This record gives sequence, C-alpha cells and structure tokens, in this order.
Amino acid sequence: MPSEETKERVIRAIDFGRTVLHYGWIPFIIYVGYTRSNPQPSLIKFAFQFPISL
Repeated sequence: MPSEETKERVIRAIDFGRTVLHYGWIPFIIYVGYTRSNPQPSLIKFAFQFPISL
C-alpha cells in the first residue's frame, strides 16, 4: 500500500503533466507543422507578417 507521501508525489506529477500538456499542445502542433511541411517556411518571415500594434 503506497504511503501518503507517495500519493502526494503522484498527484503533483499528474498536475504538472496536465499543465505542460495544456500550455504546450498548440506550440507543439505548430512546431510539427513547420518542421514537416514542404517547402519549409521561415519562422522569421512568419513572425513578422503580423502587424505590431501597441
């Protein structure tokens, strides 16, 4: 039977994993799209095509 400390560590690890998955999913999909496309676009050109409004 796992101890309370082990249960807390598992719960924290699951919460951390959810957070990483939540904030990392869309950037991961964009990265895969850029690296697998043909011809491979330039990330600099993509970043500067949007107008900067302050």
